[in-house]
Amino acid sequence: MRRHSAPRTVRALVLLLFAALAAAACGKEGSPPTKGPAAGKLPHYAVAQGFQLPDSSTWKRAKSRGYFTVGAKEDQPYLGEKDPATGTYSGFDIEIAKMMSASLGFDPGTIRFKTIASANRETALQNGQIDYYVGTYTINDNRKKLVGFAGPYYMAGQGLLVRTDENDIHGPQDLDGKRVCSAAGSTPYQRIQQDYPKATLVAYDTYSVCVDNLLTYQVDAVTTDDAILIGYAAKVPKELKVVGKPFSQEPYGIGVPRADNALRFALNDALAAREKNGDWKKAYDATLGLSGVPAPQPPAIDRYPAS
Repeated sequence: MRRHSAPRTVRALVLLLFAALAAAACGKEGSPPTKGPAAGKLPHYAVAQGFQLPDSSTWKRAKSRGYFTVGAKEDQPYLGEKDPATGTYSGFDIEIAKMMSASLGFDPGTIRFKTIASANRETALQNGQIDYYVGTYTINDNRKKLVGFAGPYYMAGQGLLVRTDENDIHGPQDLDGKRVCSAAGSTPYQRIQQDYPKATLVAYDTYSVCVDNLLTYQVDAVTTDDAILIGYAAKVPKELKVVGKPFSQEPYGIGVPRADNALRFALNDALAAREKNGDWKKAYDATLGLSGVPAPQPPAIDRYPAS
């Protein structure tokens, strides 16, 4: 008979993990995540010497102050996560931000990260609150009317997170009669609702609650961007896994002020160079790669012309 309660050790892990995530998401003091990218194993990025970008007003402002201000997420494990005890940001997106800073002539250690909610990203770039944004920011035509995008640096897609003891779910085609959790009103929730109506949908405000319910056998799967799910799996790889292939396309880009084409072009060149010299893969392996999911091939950079 299938067990419907998690073992004591898993329940204890859940309490530790999600207490930490909840504290981070709320900006309150709390225990650091139970696992995270090991600082000593993160790549070091060579800083470009004598780099100049006089046609970029954003770069010139950063040069005058001595650092970039970068928008990020703080509650996405192994992508963009803030340690509530130290204020340190870590994850794959954070590593992308660091290597871009180095390519543009700034020591990555000088970056000042600022948590910016998804709904405020365009405004933050438009009013100069941040210089660029790296945080699971999907490139699309509507957003291109408001901001510019370098990249993409990662091709995400909707995926499925299940327990490691789950052998019946290999993709969305296996969700009939299964309890599937996602964020209320989200695109992933709507896609399951429309395309896989025989699944039983469960919605919460945050994905961390969905994952909590998955670990305690209250739901059978969690769905959102696979990159976010890979981050959760990296936290507890003995308990969680990502299954199947992505069933949508979400190209993650670096957001920049729309008029600053010089900065966008320079970031595209920097991405291409860091992918070629292996830094991109090293960053992935040290963060999302800890889930056991091997590094994918980086997507082709969209070098769309100045508008």
